[in-house]
Amino acid sequence: MTDQAKALTASPTATRSVSWRDFLELTKPRVVALMILTAVIGMLLAAPGIPGWEVLLFGNVGIALLAGAAAVVNHVVDQKIDTVMARTRRRPVATGRVSQVDALLFAAVLALAGMMILMWQVNALTAWLTLASLVGYAGVYTLFLKRATPQNIVIGGLAGAMPPLLGWTAVTNQVEGHALLLVLIIFAWTPPHFWALAIHRKEEYAKAGIPMLPVTHGNRYTELHILLYTLMLLAVTLLPFATGMSGWIYLAGAMALGLRFLQYSVRLLRGDDRRVALATFKYSITYLMALFVVLLVDHFFYF
Repeated sequence: MTDQAKALTASPTATRSVSWRDFLELTKPRVVALMILTAVIGMLLAAPGIPGWEVLLFGNVGIALLAGAAAVVNHVVDQKIDTVMARTRRRPVATGRVSQVDALLFAAVLALAGMMILMWQVNALTAWLTLASLVGYAGVYTLFLKRATPQNIVIGGLAGAMPPLLGWTAVTNQVEGHALLLVLIIFAWTPPHFWALAIHRKEEYAKAGIPMLPVTHGNRYTELHILLYTLMLLAVTLLPFATGMSGWIYLAGAMALGLRFLQYSVRLLRGDDRRVALATFKYSITYLMALFVVLLVDHFFYF
């Protein structure tokens, strides 16, 4: 069998024609959906009552478009990395179904549309903050931090923590302390979330040359830091109650969810099991969604 035939056999998707699904995949819709959930929570918590439909619609569409643009740029920048990782090697740019030029043009269209919607239908503050988070993720994190330091997730996590603030400013046109608490929660959540996945995918990150913490410092060191950050996260999630932003419903929910997260972290440290690492990663996603939903329920219960 020739090398060309082997390549086609190993990557059957390489010959498939491009479709709209490929461009949708470039935007990482599941990630964007989680971001929009937290942005909506920020909108609903920003003021008493329900915001107007214009803010809910145009604010979330604009944020989603810019987040999708950042995801597309991530595909382009990480093309070589994606080809050597099992989790990502079938992505549209990695397989060549979508060219880098077409992907970048698509990202530019998404970003321009998102900025126009936010500037004209929401407010300039939200537009520029959303653009800044795009630059932070697609530029600072993906281009530099991801390959430069094992603390890449810690430093670069701020860009991914912005959606609740963006939702808040879409309603109020102001950066306020309670909105920053929401950002702080996601910022503290990000390292244990991604490090758990990094332990499970350690060999792939090493092969791709990405200095994730398990690759550079080992599993034990990473598991200890997952536990420490989970403790910090538990403390941070109490701040909405401590500052009067939320009530007893949220406090009970935050404690229950946080103690469960802590249990996963302790199990991981004791057992050093890749299956537990993956379970911890999956629970962390459920944790964040549930935490914000409980915060929202608490808000409207007392309202």
